[in-house]
Amino acid sequence: MTETMAGPGARLAPKERVAVAFDVETAAAALAARERFGDDLGLAKIGPALFVREGMPLVRAFLESGTRVFLDLKFHDIPSVVGKAVEKAVDAGVDYLTVHAAGGPAMIEHAVAAAERGATRVLAVTVLTSLDLDAWRAGACPTEETVEDAVARLAGLAVGAGAHGLVGSAHEIRRLRDVAGRDRVIVTPGIRMPGTAAPPDQSRTMTPDEAAREGSDILVVGRGVMQAANPAAALRDVQRAIAEVSS
Repeated sequence: MTETMAGPGARLAPKERVAVAFDVETAAAALAARERFGDDLGLAKIGPALFVREGMPLVRAFLESGTRVFLDLKFHDIPSVVGKAVEKAVDAGVDYLTVHAAGGPAMIEHAVAAAERGATRVLAVTVLTSLDLDAWRAGACPTEETVEDAVARLAGLAVGAGAHGLVGSAHEIRRLRDVAGRDRVIVTPGIRMPGTAAPPDQSRTMTPDEAAREGSDILVVGRGVMQAANPAAALRDVQRAIAEVSS
């Protein structure tokens, strides 16, 4: 196995490299959890369910509290529509947002162009971590293409269109880094805590230290931290694992 090239994560503090998925029901629950994390929280990921219920007011509340926001809505629409959506996220001050690489080069280019008005980074999602080979072929690509090859193909498309980063499982980090080079950020969902089994809706997972060792820049953690007896301590454990691998 070849050595993985270091990416932008090498320049980030450990707390900036952990995106906590706030998969809760309400803004009140999200903001209460944010308070429990205190200064240990560096990046909050807001997904579709919470966003549909609470919208941009919650995003602004996080930003006003000093927490950086990863808006994970996985835009996949015609280029002009995606460009307009990205403009609104940029104007709000969102740090990262996601688009589906499968939306094609023109859509990604519009998203990146819209992001130029601010500091928002556009991340292109390759293959969802919930999909194994059978599910990928059944729903997305009924060919002999493997998941790993699909990740590399979509990553190349996204990089060619100017995406600032890529999203894929930790199992494909090295393939992603080969495509992304040293300057684009690689984000890995599907992070499970040590000693725990993969959740039923994730099929390609790794622990924090494994993913960091493979070269992930930003790790997405959800239930393993949010549902821990002491969420702040669990988050510090993840950050510590990253720091130990990076030292």
